[in-house]
Amino acid sequence: MSDTAKRPYFLWDYDLTEEQVREILRGDNKTERQWMMARILTNARYEDVWSYIRLSDLAREFGNLRMRKAVNEAWSHALTVWGYHV
Repeated sequence: MSDTAKRPYFLWDYDLTEEQVREILRGDNKTERQWMMARILTNARYEDVWSYIRLSDLAREFGNLRMRKAVNEAWSHALTVWGYHV
């Protein structure tokens, strides 16, 4: 099985492949894209986040992402330190 056909570890409860995750992130469905970004930010290892999400996309979408308060605060702080206004 190719890597793109495997389910990413941060989606243990959804039957989505690596390629489907990337399609959602590139897609026009804003709700799905924001859900996937929040899922990655919440459950993926920090070093893996950047293989899915560009910092500019995160900064643009951040205010619309629904995450637990502690996760939101941590990413909000990081974006502020990196010079983005959230």
